[in-house]
Amino acid sequence: MKRIFLIILSIVCVYAYVYAQSGSKQSQPDLQQAGGDIFDLTKEQPEEPYQFKVDYRLEVGYVQWQHRSVNETFPMGYLYGGRIGVTFDFTLPKHFMLQTGVLYTLSYGTREQHWGQMGAEDMYGRENYIKHRLLENQLTIPVRAYYHIPLVKDFGLFFYAGPQFQVGLALNDLLNNKLTPMTEQWLIDNGYNVEKYDRYKADEIQRCNIQMGLGGGFEWKRCRIQAGYDFGLNNLVKRKICADQQMWEWGYYVSFSYLLK
Repeated sequence: MKRIFLIILSIVCVYAYVYAQSGSKQSQPDLQQAGGDIFDLTKEQPEEPYQFKVDYRLEVGYVQWQHRSVNETFPMGYLYGGRIGVTFDFTLPKHFMLQTGVLYTLSYGTREQHWGQMGAEDMYGRENYIKHRLLENQLTIPVRAYYHIPLVKDFGLFFYAGPQFQVGLALNDLLNNKLTPMTEQWLIDNGYNVEKYDRYKADEIQRCNIQMGLGGGFEWKRCRIQAGYDFGLNNLVKRKICADQQMWEWGYYVSFSYLLK
């Protein structure tokens, strides 16, 4: 009788153990099968569906332009200033954007342009130069392709490339004439201005400047900080004094923009 009792007790214990194990497997999800890809870092996360939209931004910034030339008929120098305007971002698939807009730029710079002596009466160490004080007004229309790289929530990087078109409104040369009489007369006879004037109205400089730019920056929520460099592509000299006279406008900028919509 005692032996029969032990056998029955053993069967009950085994049955209880088996039942407990089966219940435990049913109550816990199988991570390997039901949700095994939760910890699979190689699995691509689903992207948000593409939706076309237009963002409006207010942009302000600092600019520095360089007038690059191959001779001293247009002396090399820098213009410093600021710009303000509105840009439009058109959302494209795969984190791309297309940007355009209208920006107003006001910049100022000075430089000295020295000339050789033109006659015997000029050979006594007298000053013989023009001090140029340039005040430039421009409208800029960018056409940029942007690529955005999201990093963490509401923060990311972006890079851009593309042309921009500048339209000159005024380029006033408020020059200070320190020329000797012979040099001044020679310049006047060769069509060179020795008094203050607008270089655009004098048909001396092209109003349209085409540049190619590269840059990038950071974006956080509605704010964007970016910087870039623009390379002048076309010769801006319209009325040449000498055959090889050339000048381009290159430069960089740093700006802050705020998303309005």
